[in-house]
Amino acid sequence: MRILAAFVLAATATVVQAESHPFNVRDLVVMDRVSDPRLSPDGRWIAFQLRETDMEANKGATSIWVRAADGDAAPKRLTSKEQNANTPRWSPDGKSIYFFSAKGGTQAVWRTAPDGSGQRQVTSVALDVGSFQVAPDGKSLAITAEVFPDCDIDCTAKRDADKAKGKATGQLYDKLFIRHWDTWANGKRSQLFVAPLGAEGAAGAPVLVSRGIDGDVPSKPFGDDSEYAFAPDSKSLVFSARIAGRTEPWSTNFDLFHATVAGNEAPRNLTDANDAWDTGPAFSADGKTLYYRAMKRPGFEADRFALMAMDVANGTTREVAPAWDRSADNTVMSADGKWLLTLSEDIGTHALFAVDIASGKATKLAGAGTINAFDRAGDSIVFARDDLKSPAQVFRMAVNGGDAKALTTFNAQRMADIRVGDFEQFSFPGWNGETVHGYVVKPADYKEGAKYPVAFLIHGGPQGSFGNQFHYRWNAQTYAGQGYAAVMIDFHGSTGYGQAFTDSISGDWGGKPLEDLEKGLAFALDKYSFLDAGNVCALGGSYGGFMANWIAGNWQEPFKCLVSHSGVFDARGMGFATEELWFDEWERKGTPFGNPANYERDNPVTFVSKWTVPMLIVHGQLDYRIPVEQGIAAFTALQRRGVESQFLYFPDENHWILKPANSILWHDTVNGWLAKHFTAPAK
Repeated sequence: MRILAAFVLAATATVVQAESHPFNVRDLVVMDRVSDPRLSPDGRWIAFQLRETDMEANKGATSIWVRAADGDAAPKRLTSKEQNANTPRWSPDGKSIYFFSAKGGTQAVWRTAPDGSGQRQVTSVALDVGSFQVAPDGKSLAITAEVFPDCDIDCTAKRDADKAKGKATGQLYDKLFIRHWDTWANGKRSQLFVAPLGAEGAAGAPVLVSRGIDGDVPSKPFGDDSEYAFAPDSKSLVFSARIAGRTEPWSTNFDLFHATVAGNEAPRNLTDANDAWDTGPAFSADGKTLYYRAMKRPGFEADRFALMAMDVANGTTREVAPAWDRSADNTVMSADGKWLLTLSEDIGTHALFAVDIASGKATKLAGAGTINAFDRAGDSIVFARDDLKSPAQVFRMAVNGGDAKALTTFNAQRMADIRVGDFEQFSFPGWNGETVHGYVVKPADYKEGAKYPVAFLIHGGPQGSFGNQFHYRWNAQTYAGQGYAAVMIDFHGSTGYGQAFTDSISGDWGGKPLEDLEKGLAFALDKYSFLDAGNVCALGGSYGGFMANWIAGNWQEPFKCLVSHSGVFDARGMGFATEELWFDEWERKGTPFGNPANYERDNPVTFVSKWTVPMLIVHGQLDYRIPVEQGIAAFTALQRRGVESQFLYFPDENHWILKPANSILWHDTVNGWLAKHFTAPAK
């Protein structure tokens, strides 16, 4: 306990960095995080969100900033950190910026003039507003709030207050989800409302427009305002909602619904014919075509999102770019209506593409890192982009491509005093001789001719990627700053390399990916002479944690140590305990009682008798995706086997470690574990 206490004291201490030094977690947690850039309708101004870390409060605080799209004037803060404002959205006339703030006690929609004057609260409902969108005519506001199915907003607030006065705490369930991500179900659903905006800008009484929908709008836990859209005439909306009922935990059937803003008609299902996922509605300027994203295979959350076009008049649909083998993210129309602008993972990057609606041709407009969000007004695009060496900044470019101009310089002073490692992407023949890509990151103070220990990072998902990204949980530079090299392999199953490559991991978690990791590490050790083959530790989270557990029983050499964060230990037990059952049931091709052999095929628990490599286990109590008992069981196995091991437990974290002090503790513990098992670098 003394060691843990020391870590806690170190983690919660004031973060002070002096003079030039290698990058470390204390630098990571205080980085200002730029996100969600939004162009004014005339394209002259950009509003964006900035997250700053308050170490004393042990959390982030967000604020709204604005700057001119042209010129060199510095960005201007519109809201204080104390207001914790986020999600900037321009009014259609460009005279106001709407945003979220909980300054009034509940999360509500506020607005301000672009110069920061005239701030006022717009919504005044009794519950937190979860998302919002301003109608194209500026006369109404769509909002979402969690309500009981038989209640409106006021009724729900009263029921919550009455329950809080009671002494009994039990909750009775008769169907799943009983819990999801990090929250237990309370009987409420996120529903869509529309409220009129008065002459003074205050919202009137909201009208429920998703009446009768037994699903969350937007989806939980990560849905947002991109899952619904006003029609150009502002008289109706289209929203996405799951159609599942009692099958919700094993269904990915999301449909698009059309509803009037008056709420006087039952929502009409537009995509009932597709039993897979439909989302991301966006109308053409004339309202005659509805564009959206759709998967084709029910039950598979990592299927390719295709770009679709629906004729609003007759409901016929077509795929816009069937030959483009990438999965589309949020979509925005070009000004002339001839292109769809979208983001997609692409060979270790997250890039911006323009897709010609007529021909389906996809053209990459910007890449070279990770673009997290973008917006368009007129012929201009703004986006937030980061990479393996730098946190995100806001950039502006022409819609037809060309060089992107950086418009923000947050963290520039910090980064000037920080030394980071250079990186390089490489490729090699993986499973079946197919091309597999990876990245290597040099130590921050790399010297030619020296050899360095290797942090072998394994991404989660498993349909994911460790690409060219400045990550706030798995940042390769935190290892480079410790004097280690980092190697990351996008094994079979990773995203951004075509759907067949992504599909290849399903039903084969321990096969092709393991072979890719083995071959990728061997290739990197041979190609890069600065990598010390005698000093390698493997670490990963989620699927990466599963792989650490799998490696422990199937690939002990050359690893000095392992780190398994929120990893699957017993696949069969996981199939009964995780909340999103569709995931395991797709990956294992059935239920654990209907097809138990597939759950045992790649099950780490089967090979515990071979575990010998020292391992650190990390898990959060609020992790309902991979429940904490999986981590406890793995630690128990290690202890009973007599294998050197530690268990880092977070009672207040979910699948991710998010609180700044906890992030510092996580990194200090992991880095301490690596340092303990790496021998002195070879000279």
